[in-house]
Amino acid sequence: MSAAVEDQDNSKMRSVSVDLNNDSSLLIDIPDALCERDKVKFTVHTKTTINVFQKPEFSVPRQHEDFIWLHDTLVETEEYAGLIIPPVPPKPDFESPREKMHKLGEGESSMTKDEYMKMKQELEAEYLAVFKKTVQVHEVFLQRLSSHPVLSKDRNFHIFLEYDQDLSVRRKNAKEMFGGFFKNMVKSADEVIISGIKEVDDFFDQEKNFLTDYYNKIRDATAKAERMTRAHKNVADDYIHISSNLNDLSAEEAATLKMYLLKVVELFEKLRKVEARVASDEDLKLTELLRYYMRDIQAGKDLLYRRARALADFENSNKALDKARLKSKDVAIAEEQQQLCCQKFEKISESAKKELTSFKARRVVAFRKNLIEMAELEIKHAKSNVSLLQSCIDLFKNN
Repeated sequence: MSAAVEDQDNSKMRSVSVDLNNDSSLLIDIPDALCERDKVKFTVHTKTTINVFQKPEFSVPRQHEDFIWLHDTLVETEEYAGLIIPPVPPKPDFESPREKMHKLGEGESSMTKDEYMKMKQELEAEYLAVFKKTVQVHEVFLQRLSSHPVLSKDRNFHIFLEYDQDLSVRRKNAKEMFGGFFKNMVKSADEVIISGIKEVDDFFDQEKNFLTDYYNKIRDATAKAERMTRAHKNVADDYIHISSNLNDLSAEEAATLKMYLLKVVELFEKLRKVEARVASDEDLKLTELLRYYMRDIQAGKDLLYRRARALADFENSNKALDKARLKSKDVAIAEEQQQLCCQKFEKISESAKKELTSFKARRVVAFRKNLIEMAELEIKHAKSNVSLLQSCIDLFKNN
């Protein structure tokens, strides 16, 4: 199965607002994309007035692995240790809608033709929604980078945007994947060790507690939002079965009753469409926003880890300096190392305060925007439901 996403469709799907920078010198979007099996080919479009680029406007083809490469190079750059690196977009996953489509095909014989076609349309719409969200999260990642005063100037970022050939980014081999797994184990053990180091700044102590608590709340809210969206989707599917059965029943009834049943079927079809739209809007405006901030909060926690690691190195360098002075041996080397550790820690701390303060402002703006839009859509759908339910009541009364 393949699909293309046009500008107009993308504009309807965008819901995660993360860009607080109104600077138009570097504008990035993904106007279209193509899905072939498990691979998505994105077209990354850039419009800029920055002289470092060769042209003011250009487009390049990119795959998911290219986004991972860009994210990893930013994380591994020592100069960016004091920054919140935007979370890497999750890997495109179309397994769920494909599995549902396969099961639908297996159960086709037990359904009416009308019921099968409606269920197929629903699954195709679900597949397209997943595809569009995949495009959206990759676009948001690039827009976060383009709006950042430091990361927007990164050389690898510019290569990603401008190099018009395949980046030839290879996937990690087994040895590298094991190395990454081992690195994460070391980091987890390291976090336990450095957690015992006394924090020297109340601001970061409060931020650490806040992000930990906030992450847990966002995770729980995401799970509940997913259940709520699934419930609306299930109601929409139930309407399909009900209307299909009533449609079959109408074929066996007298003309008068047949007209009545067909009107009921029509009302159920309208109710189904409303419930499907409710599920889609809640997923885009709420669930997807929560999912994004789970990843973004983790990026903030990673920043705090890097700062804590720098603090631990600074304290260790102080101990090493005291030991060198006590032994009157290699004092100059120890002093130089202590000075470097101090400068690194102070630089990360200064940058981290700005990043975490910006994170708060960005988060408030994003949640406010999406919740207002969702509330407006909920009111709109509620009015439609009331109108349809009133039509049902009138139909029953008159017949």
